[in-house]
Amino acid sequence: MAETTRPAPTAGPDRADPEGHALNRQLRTPPDRYGQRLGTTLSAEALQQNVMAAETASLAGTFAALARTGSVPRAAQLLLGSRRRFVMGEGKSAAYAALLNADLAATLSNVFLVDGHALAPLTVLSDVRASDVLVLFSLRRYRRETIALGRLFRRAGGHLVVVTDSPEAPAARDASVLIVVDTGSASYADSPTAVAAVCQLLSALTAAASKGSARRLRRRDVLTSRLALYDDPSPDDPPRDDPETPAEEER
Repeated sequence: MAETTRPAPTAGPDRADPEGHALNRQLRTPPDRYGQRLGTTLSAEALQQNVMAAETASLAGTFAALARTGSVPRAAQLLLGSRRRFVMGEGKSAAYAALLNADLAATLSNVFLVDGHALAPLTVLSDVRASDVLVLFSLRRYRRETIALGRLFRRAGGHLVVVTDSPEAPAARDASVLIVVDTGSASYADSPTAVAAVCQLLSALTAAASKGSARRLRRRDVLTSRLALYDDPSPDDPPRDDPETPAEEER
């Protein structure tokens, strides 16, 4: 198993200010955060500035922390060295899991989204191997099924990459590699910006190090063309008739 690494808290808008960070963690529910951050007489312009500043700071803080800890390159190595790659998140985190799954599957084989429908946690846990890795998104308020899957997957012998917002998150203790992001926000919802950035980083690093990624991308490009999946004309293509405009009657 890879050694569990727990990076120090990142230096985002709340973490840079201990009192602000403490307040952010105390605002546990969306209604609490709404009352503190949005239940004011701020103008739209002022609120926009607050949100933009918070997003910029959380992303910069997360990038600085990731550069120090090297957790994303270690996670990429686990993905590259595994035979089967599972990705899972519940609630809002399901969107992050779907994003990472789509990007990883473009360049790696055997990437599976644990969505509870096409692939259920029970199915995954019934056949965990030492060559398997699970990337788990677990952000507050931490879903119990996510925590349980990570714990049981690791106990069964698989590798576990946890993307979370705190080193003290429940799933963190089971991580082979722990990636901590700053979700400090000026809105009622915790920031998704740094989480999405981690998905981008992780997929980029794995694609760059995978020997077959370029070949797989070319093959997928051919197949998408044959399947006519996209309506994405080339700038050199002739203009198409407007289907909303009736053709002139023949004379």
